[in-house]
Amino acid sequence: MLVEWADAGEEVDAEFAVALEALDQEVQAGEIKKMLGGEHDRKNAIVTIHPGAGGTESQDWAEMLLRMYLRWAERRGFKREIIDYQPGEEAGLKSATVTVTGEYAYGLLSAEAGVHRLVRISPFDQAARRHTSFASLFVWPELPEDVDVEIDDKDIRIDTYRSSGAGGQHVNVTDSAVRITHLPSGIVVSCQNERSQHRNRDSAMKVLKARLYDLKMKEQQAKLDQIGGTKKDIAFGSQIRSYVLHPYRMAKDHRTKEQIGDVDRVLDGDLDTFIKAFLMKKASGTLDRAAADDVD
Repeated sequence: MLVEWADAGEEVDAEFAVALEALDQEVQAGEIKKMLGGEHDRKNAIVTIHPGAGGTESQDWAEMLLRMYLRWAERRGFKREIIDYQPGEEAGLKSATVTVTGEYAYGLLSAEAGVHRLVRISPFDQAARRHTSFASLFVWPELPEDVDVEIDDKDIRIDTYRSSGAGGQHVNVTDSAVRITHLPSGIVVSCQNERSQHRNRDSAMKVLKARLYDLKMKEQQAKLDQIGGTKKDIAFGSQIRSYVLHPYRMAKDHRTKEQIGDVDRVLDGDLDTFIKAFLMKKASGTLDRAAADDVD
């Protein structure tokens, strides 16, 4: 039997390597699921991306982040849907909201909530100078209908408008986009992906419900620093991760000190190394939540 195995040569070696890789991925998936025991970790996720100060630079970086997380979701086989997209004036985006559907989507993406920093030679600067840009990622769990979040009709204002940008295939057709303002909290949510105004309203209410639940939990537990993720100023010293494209190339997570030299692979959605490192540190109680050191 051993002789037959050896005689099979390279073909068996390749099959054996594939089997080992599959086993390794299965073991890693099991390890991650063990660390995702939170009340909402198994739920779908609602993700919002906002640029920081800096105009076109930060807006372009926000769109790069959106692509990165859409690619990550695709790699994991999660369904993703852009329900709101507000384009920037010249490039990039002013805000985007995405629903990510899949088991443990929230638990995994909550590890990514925070401020992300990009250092690069600006494609918008004729002098080709180095620029630093910031964008933030907020994450909420998608809640079931029976969760106790009361929204009084008199507390909300609903506006409709014509869809624009990359929110869906039916944009710029009718005034079907919906913006809901929750007057007591000041929270504003929008949805423009669906052709039907009614369906956009339902989607926007789902996002509002998740955000109000997050607010309610924070009021009950002042020390709770996530469901929506730690929300700091979108500026220097508050980033959870830096992506440096110049003068060297590296992605570094400031909470775990994990770093990857192939930053292009990271920007293409290969984030599992960072997510696993975060979850392991969090589970062991050794997570560094201090402000990130500056990275040149």
